[in-house]
Amino acid sequence: MSEQLVKDGFKEIPSTMPVIPLSGTVIYPFMVVPFFVQGARNEKAIDAAMNGDHFIFAAALKEQPPDDEEPGPQHIHTVGAVASVLRMMRVPTGGIKIMVQGLFRGVADKIQITENEFISADIQLIDEPEVPESQEVRALMRTVTELVERSVQFGKTLPPEFLAMIKNLKEPGRLADLVASTIDLEPGDAQTILEQFDTMKRLEFVNRLLTNEVQILEIQNKIKTNVQSEIEDSQKKYFLREQMKAIQKELGQKDPQDSEVEELRRAVKEAAMPEEARKQAMTEIDRLSRMHPDAAESNVIRTYIDWMISLPWNKPTKDRLDLDLARETLDNDHFGLEKVKDRIIQTLAVRKLNPSSKGPILCFVGPPGVGKTSLGQSIARALDRKFFRLSVGGVRDEAEIRGHRRTYVGALPGRIINGLKIAGSNNPVFMIDEIDKIGSDYRGDPSSALLEVLDPEQNSTFADHYIDVPFDLSNVMFITTANVLDTIPGPLLDRMEVIQIPGYTEDEKVAIAQRYLVPRRTKASGLDKARISLSTGAIRGIIRGYTREAGVRNLEREIGTVCRKVATRVARGTRIKKFGINGSNLGEYLGAPSAGYSPACRRAQIGVVNGLAWTPTGGEVLVIEAILMEGKRNLILTGQLGDVMKESAQAALSYVRSRAKNLGFVETFDDKKDIHIHVPAGATPKDGPSAGVAMTSVLLSLFMKKPIRCDIAMTGEISLRGAVLPIGGLKQKLLAARREGIMTVLVPAANKNDIADLGKNDIKGLNIIFISTIDDMLPHIFAERTSKARKRNDKIPSMKKPPVRNIAAKPARQKPKR
Repeated sequence: MSEQLVKDGFKEIPSTMPVIPLSGTVIYPFMVVPFFVQGARNEKAIDAAMNGDHFIFAAALKEQPPDDEEPGPQHIHTVGAVASVLRMMRVPTGGIKIMVQGLFRGVADKIQITENEFISADIQLIDEPEVPESQEVRALMRTVTELVERSVQFGKTLPPEFLAMIKNLKEPGRLADLVASTIDLEPGDAQTILEQFDTMKRLEFVNRLLTNEVQILEIQNKIKTNVQSEIEDSQKKYFLREQMKAIQKELGQKDPQDSEVEELRRAVKEAAMPEEARKQAMTEIDRLSRMHPDAAESNVIRTYIDWMISLPWNKPTKDRLDLDLARETLDNDHFGLEKVKDRIIQTLAVRKLNPSSKGPILCFVGPPGVGKTSLGQSIARALDRKFFRLSVGGVRDEAEIRGHRRTYVGALPGRIINGLKIAGSNNPVFMIDEIDKIGSDYRGDPSSALLEVLDPEQNSTFADHYIDVPFDLSNVMFITTANVLDTIPGPLLDRMEVIQIPGYTEDEKVAIAQRYLVPRRTKASGLDKARISLSTGAIRGIIRGYTREAGVRNLEREIGTVCRKVATRVARGTRIKKFGINGSNLGEYLGAPSAGYSPACRRAQIGVVNGLAWTPTGGEVLVIEAILMEGKRNLILTGQLGDVMKESAQAALSYVRSRAKNLGFVETFDDKKDIHIHVPAGATPKDGPSAGVAMTSVLLSLFMKKPIRCDIAMTGEISLRGAVLPIGGLKQKLLAARREGIMTVLVPAANKNDIADLGKNDIKGLNIIFISTIDDMLPHIFAERTSKARKRNDKIPSMKKPPVRNIAAKPARQKPKR
C-alpha cells in the first residue's frame, strides 16, 4: 500500500487511490450519493477500492469522450472529492450500483491508467480553513438558511431533518456544501463551488445561486396559483350556470343560450339564403346548441353564423334605367370622354331591354388622374346602386380574394365577400382598382382567383373559402381600372372589355379646371367667387409650366396651392377685396415654372429632327440628333434607349445604306467613320418602334447633308424595305406637337382611322400628312436653303415658342406670335 495520510480521525487514508469519473454530477464533502458505475475500467477501479480500504477519488468530467471510448485521464477535472464506498451491488445486466459518502476535497496529480487497467491518481487533501466568527459570517449563514426555508415554502421538497441540521450548523464551509447539494445547478457552477477553497467566497457564491433558485421557484408558484385560480373560477361558473338552469327550469324560463340559438335560427330564416347556404347555417347552429358556451369553438361558430346572416343574399337595389338621366349624371361629373359615356349608356340600354342579361366586365385603362375611379362612382349614381371600391395594387395573397378556411385562427372571408357585406346589396357597382399592379408569391396567385370573379359565366357560383357555400355574383356590376395592359395576365384580360381613356387635351384641362377643380379647391380653402378668380390664362400657365401629366391630379394640386396662399392673406386681414390671378402674376403664387416640356428643335439643322413619343403623362416632342465622325464604322446609340428603339435605329441605318446609290450619297459611307445617334434627356429611359421614321430622317439628313425643317414632326415605325407601319398613342403625340407650335406632322397612312376618331378640337390647325413609305416622306422634310438663309448660317425662319407667361396671359383662341 502507498503512503498513508491521517485526516480527522481517518488514520489510514492512502495518498494514491482509484479515480471514478462522474458524468453530470459533483460530490461534496458530507454528501451521501448513490450512483451507477459502468464500463470495464470503472468496474475494475471499484473492485480495487473494495479490495483495499474502500476509498475512491470522485471527479467530474471536463468533457465527454467519444461514444466508442471510455473516459481517460485527459477528460477528468483535477479537483474532486475523496469518498468512501458505503455499499456496492452488482447488477445482473452489467454495471455496479454503489453508495458513497464524500469526505474531503482533494486535488489529483499524476492521473494515469495503472497496470490493472483502471485510473488512479496521487491525491492531495485540501484542509477546510477555519473561519473566525463575525457578524458578517453569521449574517451570511442566516441569509442562506432563510433562503432555503423560502424555497421550501415555494414548493421545494426537503426533509425536516435537513432544515433542522442546517440551522444548527456552525461551520460556514459545511453549510455551503450541504446547501449546494440541494440546488439544481449547472455542471459548471457545481464544479466552481467544489474548486472554491476560500470558505466565505464559496458561501457567497452559493448565496447568489440560491437567490436565483428562489426567484425561479417564486415565479413557478405564481404561475401555478394563477392556473389553479382560473380552473376554480371556471368550475365555479359552471356550477352557478347549472344552478341557474335548474332555477329557470323550475320557474318555467328559457336558458339564455337556448334563446340565443332561437334568435339565430330566426335570423337565418329572415336572411332569405339559398337552400344550400341555409342548410349550412342551420347545421352550424345545431352544433352551437350542443356546445358549452365557453368552448373555444363556439366563438368561431358564432362569428361564422354572423357573417352568413349579414351577407346580402337576396337584397338587390332597384336599378334606375333612365338613359337621359344617366347621361346627364355622367356629363355633370365628367368633361369629355364621349366614347366612354356612350359605352356605358349602351350597357344600360341593354339592361333596360333585357334585365336578365349578363353585362360585360368593363376595364378602364388610362394614365393616372384621368378620372377612372370617379367614373365608376358616377355609374353607380346613374344606376342608383351602391358603390364599393377594392384596390388590389400590391395584393399577393390569394386568400385576399377567396378568404381563409375556417381551420385557421382568425380566419375571415375574402375582400369580395367583405365588400358585398359593406355595400349591403347583392348588385352594387364593384370597382376593382389597379388590377394591373396585382402580384403573386408563394401564398398563391390572386389574379387566378379573379378569373372566376370576373367571368359572367362562372361567378354565379363563386365560393369563398370561409363561407364555403356558393354566392351569386352575377348581379354585381364589376368595373376594373388599370394604367397599362402589359402587366395584366392574358386569361384575365380576355374576360374584360377594355375601354381606353386617353389623356386630356389642354383645352379639356382648362374646361375641367373651370367647371370642377377651381370651385372645389376654392370651397375647400374657405373662399368664394367674391374673393378669388383664376383667369383662363392663369390655368393655361399652370398646365404648361407647373404640371406634366395626362390627367388633372397635379393641376388640382397646384390650383389648391394658389387658393391656400390667397386664404392665408385673407386670414391675416388683407385689404384686398378680390384676388385676380392671371398669367402675369401666377409666378407670385407658384414660383418659377418647374415642369416644362422637352423643347423642340427651333432651327433647321443637319442631323436634327423632331420625333414624337408617348409617355404615361401624355405626348412629347422627342429631339433626335446624329453626327458623323472619325471611327471604325460603328453605330453608337445613347440616351437610355431600349432594345426596340435600338433595333429601329439599326433598321433605319440598313435602309438608308440600301438607298445610298439611288439618293446619291454613296461616297459618304466610309470604313473610318462612326455614326452617333443621341436622344436628349439621357436620364429618362425610352423605348418603342415609333421613332423609326425620325431615325431614318436624321440619317438621311446626315448623309445627304441637308437640314430638316424645324416646323415639322414625325412618327411611325419602318420596315427594312421602307414601309411606314402604324403606331399607337397618336392623339397624345399630335397634342404634343401642337403644344410646341409644330403644326405639320407626318403620320403613318395606316393610322387614318385613328384620325377619324379624334375630335375636331384635337386636330384643329394641324397639317397632317399621311405617308406609306419613306419615299412619301422625302418631299416634306428638308428645308429650302435660300441665299438669304445661307447668309444667316442656315437659320430658317420658324415658329418660335413664346414664353409660358405670355401664352398663359392670352385667351385660348389666340395663336402665339411668330
